[in-house]
Amino acid sequence: MTSDDRELRELALEDMENTEALLKTSNQNLSVALTPKHPFADMPCLIEIRPGPGGVEGRFFADTIFQMYRNYCAARRYRCRVVKREASDGAGSHTGADGEIALQEAVLEVQEAGAYGIFRGEAGMHRVQRVPVTEKNGRTHTSAVGVWVLPSFPETGVAGVEEADFDNPESDFYIDPSEVRSEAMRARGAGGQHVNKTESAIRLTHVPTGTTVSMQDHRSQQRNREEAWRLLRSRLAQQRREAREEMARQMKNSVLSQAQITRGDKIRTYNYGQNRCTDHRCGLDIYNLPDILAGGDSLDQVFASVQNMLIERDIQAVLAEEEAAAANKATRT
Repeated sequence: MTSDDRELRELALEDMENTEALLKTSNQNLSVALTPKHPFADMPCLIEIRPGPGGVEGRFFADTIFQMYRNYCAARRYRCRVVKREASDGAGSHTGADGEIALQEAVLEVQEAGAYGIFRGEAGMHRVQRVPVTEKNGRTHTSAVGVWVLPSFPETGVAGVEEADFDNPESDFYIDPSEVRSEAMRARGAGGQHVNKTESAIRLTHVPTGTTVSMQDHRSQQRNREEAWRLLRSRLAQQRREAREEMARQMKNSVLSQAQITRGDKIRTYNYGQNRCTDHRCGLDIYNLPDILAGGDSLDQVFASVQNMLIERDIQAVLAEEEAAAANKATRT
């Protein structure tokens, strides 16, 4: 083979490698584009962590998982807030090998937009296999930790909300004026001669919800209108808040029930003796457990693999829905 042939072969191999990498990236981008976006993907999130089976060791590892997520956020400068970190009353003064507390429950709020999309794949049962600090015979114990990931809805509708929020479609107080029917009426009841002579009373109806408010306390129709709008905004904001809380409650129950936190129902295993983290949904093994627990780049690899799995799962769900719809259409015809 001449030198020119060898150079052409090397160029061809290099070009093939570049093309394969480009095809892989294009395939991933196409999968993302075809997948319906999760309705909460762009929202902040709440990460709830509670120990499952495993006694005190399970509580220690629950705090390890909590710290892992805090480390991950800190390394990427994600804004986060510790909502709750409660130690178990029955654990006494014992701490884990790395100073963990015996956690009863923890809640971490990741306040960045899109946090739910990043962390939603963490919901499930996390299993640990290690020698507890209290184990005197060197035996490996297995414990479990349950993780819930919920959307975190912004705190609007509270005292101090500025008028600008009324024009923000993301605000609890926002109302599309075209959805409100306004009626002027004669005021009724006590109030002197003026109360029945002019149409100063106002009734507002939010057509989509059927919510109605009326105001006649003031002689000025404009003042009554302003007060009616204020009351309508407050009522709708409360309804929206309650609807979100109910949605979050249903989601929490559906994502992971307490009965599901068992050793046999796991999404990931952290094996200290083998320095291994295994995500059972993706079949991914990473042999760098300290970096995983420190929230390092290895945890990013896990997140990326899980995201690809979720995308594939969502695509399969869409295909199944389309096949079912086509089958129903065929039976009707």
